[in-house]
Amino acid sequence: MLECVINVSEGHDGPPLRAIVEAAGDSLLDLHADEHHNRAVLTLAGDPVEPAARAVARAAVEHLDLTQHRGAHPRIGVIDVVPFVPLSGSTMEDAIRARDSFAEWLSDELGVPCHLYGPERSLPDLRRQVRRLDGPGHATAGRCAVGAREVLVAYNLWLTSGDVTAAQSIAAAIRSPAVRALGLEVGDAVQVACNLVAPQRTGPADVYDLVAARAPIARAELVGLVPRDVLLAVPRARWDALDLSEDRTIEARVETALRR
Repeated sequence: MLECVINVSEGHDGPPLRAIVEAAGDSLLDLHADEHHNRAVLTLAGDPVEPAARAVARAAVEHLDLTQHRGAHPRIGVIDVVPFVPLSGSTMEDAIRARDSFAEWLSDELGVPCHLYGPERSLPDLRRQVRRLDGPGHATAGRCAVGAREVLVAYNLWLTSGDVTAAQSIAAAIRSPAVRALGLEVGDAVQVACNLVAPQRTGPADVYDLVAARAPIARAELVGLVPRDVLLAVPRARWDALDLSEDRTIEARVETALRR
């Protein structure tokens, strides 16, 4: 089984996002939408997962227009990032095959230029390369980053202060091979937005403490799902404050989906 975590450039509850979510069908494990980021993260899983990913991509191209998009989060397209992730019983080679097949389809069928990341290059490296390209890609859909990667945890820490410069400084200070971080102004608040790319090594509690040592935190926000082993490495007494729970693990959602 593969997981596919599709990031689309639409975070408002309305007909476009509803159509995109409906296209995911029974493969949808989780939806996280944010109006200020103007971004939604759809977590899919299946064996195979690619048909659902294609349906979501087609709906996004049909209903979204990058030229009209406004939001705090950086993006290169309406289907901004599409990583394929091996779960139990699958390998990175399986994820790479799904990545390559999806990218070929999206480019040939819908005319959206695709840029690959994974073992060859990281997503931040890819974003830097794409920014140097001439032309907008697809007229309304832009471009798409399609990847193959291991499980990561997307995790936001909202600060009590509205000082985005402080958030950017904190993000720079906590970056490491295991943590990618940005300081963002989101509405009238600021956050340190993190991707924990080695969550078994540096998990949500670790990055929370790194940020809390530098500034007061208003709240934590898990984006999408977390692996069960990463959750269980955190003392249960901290789960609520860290926005963690058993029912938001990948394994729990897959088990529920299999019972449907």
